Amino acid sequence: MKYVEVIAGAGSAETVRAAAERVKALDVRLGPVGPDGLQATRLLVSDNQVQRLLDLLQGLLGAQPSARILVLAVEASIPPPDEEARKQEDSATAAREALYEGMDKNSRLGPNYLILVMLSTVVAAIGLIEDNVAVVIGAMVIAPLLGPNLALSLGTALGDVPLMRRSVKTVLVGILIAVTLTAILGWLWPTELNSREVLSRTEAGLDSVLLALASGAAAALSVTTGLSSVLVGVMVAVALLPPAATVGLMLGQGHLEPALGAALLLAINVVSVNLASKIVFFFKGIRPRKWLEKEKAKRAMVIYVLVWILTLAVLTLVVLERQYRLLPI
Repeated sequence: MKYVEVIAGAGSAETVRAAAERVKALDVRLGPVGPDGLQATRLLVSDNQVQRLLDLLQGLLGAQPSARILVLAVEASIPPPDEEARKQEDSATAAREALYEGMDKNSRLGPNYLILVMLSTVVAAIGLIEDNVAVVIGAMVIAPLLGPNLALSLGTALGDVPLMRRSVKTVLVGILIAVTLTAILGWLWPTELNSREVLSRTEAGLDSVLLALASGAAAALSVTTGLSSVLVGVMVAVALLPPAATVGLMLGQGHLEPALGAALLLAINVVSVNLASKIVFFFKGIRPRKWLEKEKAKRAMVIYVLVWILTLAVLTLVVLERQYRLLPI
């Protein structure tokens, strides 16, 4: 459940109470009127009704520039809710505003993001070269490339063009940094790079497509349901950094064919994560509040999903063509 505090003009108290009744709020408390004429109303709302309440309140209080709505998580409640209420809480989708707050941070190209990309690239390169699985997994968990990809999907679901632009820029810069750093390292490395960890990322198969699609869907489900612990497993399952690092290492040593294979695997992962997460956001009902914004977001969603499907189809054909060439005659 969530603790919602609405700060608005004293004359809006009955309006807020009516909205609380519509969503069957578990508890409603009116605070005193302050010297500025504002009054706080505190509500206890189940998770599956938070988004509906926020939409109602934004529509009712939109004309009040001084109005504020605060949403806080409830760590514990005594007595605990009954079993039916628990089931509804578990199946609830995170509020649109809460999702946006987290994804907006993931989409921003800041010094912390750049440092994390560089550090995880170094860790990944060492793990790949030394054929150390544990080190490679560590780089997968550190790497922040999954965040902006999910932010791009959410931006498409909401029709938020600025969020989409920031996310694309952040993803491209992160991949460029990873490839550039590892290309320099590959050029400086004195011996051939033939470890199992490197070679396993120079070829993509149909299993790579299925794994990336499933992981993208799991990532979107984890952020919409609040199961952040699942996201660590998703990062490992659909790692974007090791293929990017492999591209750079192979380019640095002048091996174009393996570099193309690693680039193909990276492209499949990026496209599949975006496609699967977009579909999950759609079926979870993540869309704008206003009708006009919903129509724009719907058109954007259709266009982007079709583009990603066509791109994935082309990449899959390339995978099949490469596998056919490798078959013994």
